[in-house]
Amino acid sequence: MCAGCLFEDRDWRGANLHPVLSFFAQSCFGYPLSIFFIVVNEFCERFSYYGMKAILILYFTNFMGWNDNLSTAIYHTFVALCYLTPILGAPMADSWLGKFKTIVSLSIVYTIGQAVISISSISDLTDHNHDGIPDNLPTHVALSMIGLALIALGTGGIKPCVSAFGGDQFEEGQEQQRSRFFSMFYVAVNAGSLLSTIITPMLRVQQCGIYSQQACYPLAFGVPAALMAVSLIVFVMGSSMYKKYQPQGNVMAKVVKCIGFAIKNRFRHRSKRFPKREHWLDWAKEKYDERLISQIKMVTRVMFLYIPLPMFWALFDQQGSRWTLQATTMNGKMGAIEIQPDQMQTVNPILIIIMVPVFDGVLYPLIEKCGFNFTSLRRMTAGMFLAAMAFVAAALVQVEIDKTLPVFPKGNEVQIKVLNIGNGNMTVSLPGKMVTLGAMSQTNEFMTFHVDKLARINISSAGSPVTAVTQDFMPGQRHTLLVWAPNHYRVVNDSLNKKPEKGENGIRFVNTFNELISVTMSGKVYENITSYDASQYQFFPSGIKTFTMNSSKILPPCPHDFKSSYLGFGSAYTYVIKRKDDGCAEVKEFEDISPNTVSMALQIPQYFLITCGEVVFSVTGLKSSYSQAPSNMKSVLQAGWLLTVAVGNIIVLIVAGAGQISQQWAEYILFAALLLVVCVIFAIMARFYTYVNPAEVEAQFDEDEKKKNREKSDPYALPDPDFHTRL
Repeated sequence: MCAGCLFEDRDWRGANLHPVLSFFAQSCFGYPLSIFFIVVNEFCERFSYYGMKAILILYFTNFMGWNDNLSTAIYHTFVALCYLTPILGAPMADSWLGKFKTIVSLSIVYTIGQAVISISSISDLTDHNHDGIPDNLPTHVALSMIGLALIALGTGGIKPCVSAFGGDQFEEGQEQQRSRFFSMFYVAVNAGSLLSTIITPMLRVQQCGIYSQQACYPLAFGVPAALMAVSLIVFVMGSSMYKKYQPQGNVMAKVVKCIGFAIKNRFRHRSKRFPKREHWLDWAKEKYDERLISQIKMVTRVMFLYIPLPMFWALFDQQGSRWTLQATTMNGKMGAIEIQPDQMQTVNPILIIIMVPVFDGVLYPLIEKCGFNFTSLRRMTAGMFLAAMAFVAAALVQVEIDKTLPVFPKGNEVQIKVLNIGNGNMTVSLPGKMVTLGAMSQTNEFMTFHVDKLARINISSAGSPVTAVTQDFMPGQRHTLLVWAPNHYRVVNDSLNKKPEKGENGIRFVNTFNELISVTMSGKVYENITSYDASQYQFFPSGIKTFTMNSSKILPPCPHDFKSSYLGFGSAYTYVIKRKDDGCAEVKEFEDISPNTVSMALQIPQYFLITCGEVVFSVTGLKSSYSQAPSNMKSVLQAGWLLTVAVGNIIVLIVAGAGQISQQWAEYILFAALLLVVCVIFAIMARFYTYVNPAEVEAQFDEDEKKKNREKSDPYALPDPDFHTRL
């Protein structure tokens, strides 16, 4: 128990507590102890959600083998569902189960969903094809989609309930403590997000023996699942301390019915014989009281301002999809630290924790002292502009990345690299070029030829006849010409006609022994590589990899175990297995594709811009819309706000699904331009918006009701209570 905690001898209903239960009615520094269970619950839940979400896009591309567009579409479909399901959770809490039972019930669904997606990522290495994709992929896909659907229902359903349930724990006169609770709640959200986006990518790159292809997705998904179970347990532990109000009816249903009746009534009386009414909602006065109609008017005015907002979220939520995929084409080595692509998302919560107090304590007061009226809607407009600039920065980074990418053959071109794996010098004559290579060497780069001009390639060596290469080269492909004697060669189709995705490294082996050799590298097997031939590429994350060769010709005391050089991000290498003079094997490394050179640190400016945009847009927008809504309509606006996030992700889904933009930088510019247009529209809408004080409006209704009640109780009372005084 903390110092300063005081015991209270009455529960929240005012009844005396049993002495044994007196512990549960205590407060700490004026705060109900129940809120600490809620804050811990939120921390664990956000850890679970953001930890799973941080690695989700790479799970789709790495494990499922989906392309970037499909992975992005599925990712944003899931996020959209997470922000659509609050529409189900809020009515469930308001009109049926109450907040406590709703949170517990949907948290169970949530935990099951996390467990299912963790199970879906478990597979045996023998269950994968040569590309590392599970052979029984439909089973893994089905389990993953079921898990994600349950998670979307769970996290979205409890989203509008948890913070409101925390606010319910305070008494009248505790407004200051309630305000600080929401600050603690926000810190818990960002702390959970920050830690999970650091930890789960670290778990992903661990090796899980036979239960992974090259990354430990079961562990990376399993830890968030365990944290969700902890979240549920912690929340239930505080059950006896909570104030649990009974459902008071579905406010959202009343709003929808009133709006529907107003539209229907207006359509029914569209004849000119009926006089026009000041507001279209006034057509509901025949059925609904004036207070409710006035409250809905305030809500619809705010909802109208929500129309342009989804475009902001369309850009903001691409941090977990497009920006993460962009990071896979960059170098995560920063001094002694190595950042994984999905860990770059931690920049956002780190900056949030820094920038919120900077904006609130420094920037806003400074702007106010300068005499500029930086209203809430102007702040939101500035947030949109900053997010658009973040995507301009992302486009500039993408241009720099594209400059470092290797040139690959077009449809009518062929690229050839010559690799001499023999012991003598070899000369190869190609159309317009002649290269001479010493033992165990290769050409500096791939040479590009038009497919119709590859009429003749000759191999020669001193004192040996010329050998013509008879091979049909596949257009649009890279090929490696292996030579080891004047009349011995082999043409290998590289099957790697683009830079390795996901920041991984392609590794293949060339066997120069006169027998089959198998190689096992970091749990992956290159089985039965034939003599003087190359294996297929297999892909590995960054770092130094160990591999073991299995051959009956490599006898003790010759070593069987070897280590690769440090593998960066996005490279490809050929390892030639060669016999030394002493009969032991040695390995020579040749670079096929150079590693990524653009540092992930270049993404920090775009993260900084979009985080500043989030602070002035999201935090300000939610607070402002709450201040403009009646007290009983907060949940309606909460659902409306979350709906804008869902629509934003649907916008990304549509753009990614179309997939018509070949250049990624151009897609970033497109999103930035769209948001700038929306920003101008929102600024115009904000210019004509008039701020109201819902408390004053409701107070006026309360006064009118009191006056009507006085008149009903005393039919002889004069309408003016001050009449006798003035008389």
